[in-house]
Amino acid sequence: MLPIKDNNPTTLTPWVTWGLIAVNIVVFVMTLTLGQRGIIRANIEFGAIPAVLFGHVELPPEFAAFPPGFEFLTIFTAMFMHGGWMHVGGNMLYLWVFGNNVEDAMGHWRFLFFYLLCGVAAALGHALADTTSQIPMIGASGALAGVLGAYFLLFPKARVLVWFFWVLIFYVPAVVVLGFWIGMQVINLSTGVNDGVAWAAHVAGFAAGLILIPLFKYRHIPLWQGGPKQQPVFGVYRPGRHRAGANSNGNGPEFRFDTPPWAAAYEREKAERRNARRGFGKGPHTANRGDNGYTSGNQEPWTWQPGNVIYGEDQSDNNGHFNANNTNPQSRPRHPRPWGATPHIDADKHDASSPPQAATPKRHGIGVPGVSRPTNQRDDD
Repeated sequence: MLPIKDNNPTTLTPWVTWGLIAVNIVVFVMTLTLGQRGIIRANIEFGAIPAVLFGHVELPPEFAAFPPGFEFLTIFTAMFMHGGWMHVGGNMLYLWVFGNNVEDAMGHWRFLFFYLLCGVAAALGHALADTTSQIPMIGASGALAGVLGAYFLLFPKARVLVWFFWVLIFYVPAVVVLGFWIGMQVINLSTGVNDGVAWAAHVAGFAAGLILIPLFKYRHIPLWQGGPKQQPVFGVYRPGRHRAGANSNGNGPEFRFDTPPWAAAYEREKAERRNARRGFGKGPHTANRGDNGYTSGNQEPWTWQPGNVIYGEDQSDNNGHFNANNTNPQSRPRHPRPWGATPHIDADKHDASSPPQAATPKRHGIGVPGVSRPTNQRDDD
């Protein structure tokens, strides 16, 4: 299964992941300019040779890239060398798909240290399998395996779009993708397949990722996550197919509770973009607009409060506490805008004895601020 992307967004820019991908590609391109003999020499000089690491043999001075006693540094240089386009392309694809979320769970510098430490564990695992081997080991697969092991524990329920057997493309849970990957490594290692691949390094790196991730992740990041961003459902989510029609006031769409929870962020962003097109959101033409109940970009992030609605339903019980399983229809008032926007209250429309009513925001033509449209028109995009 070849991963294409996942549905797991991040909260920070994965600079370290992008930097590692860039360095690996640049080093690989540089080695291609050396020619065939130059590539072989570079593999000997900068590859991790188990017999050299354990002191069984010594490289000739003309092939030694590091002085005596510093041969262990080849473990790090070997992480950025690859044997071909398929080798570097496959490794960087996996790092692109899974590395950003692991970096998001621990921060930039800790992720870099975690990546290198997993690479060291993978190289030592491969070397311990045969300490007398004089074959250089190169590639980022060992360090990458540690990233996959961390993702396996952090986001097993995330949905990954995969290319299966080069024919089918569909979403599967990350636990299936990564479980299939490590299962193939274990099978090849146990059967003694000798095709020039360091299977022991893959298994050792994956195990290092499983062991180290509880120590490197932020404390508030749980293991084995579920929730809005992770949902073990096979198939492809089709945006907009889970609308139940107009709400009780007939002013807007309503979202049913069978909407996949991992699609909440997507639908929220889509609603914000739609409101921005209609003149309700951020932008220069709405900098001073306040008559529609929307602010000009200074709105605080929405958090659930008793009485607020999520996807058209009130999630509070009679005591004002959050209850996702609340089925009391009397405590679930409908609301035309379940996205946390502060409603504009017209004091002339109600008195102290009646509850305040949220005014319906003015609707403008798309791309033409200030041009009103009839309120009975609906845009179901």
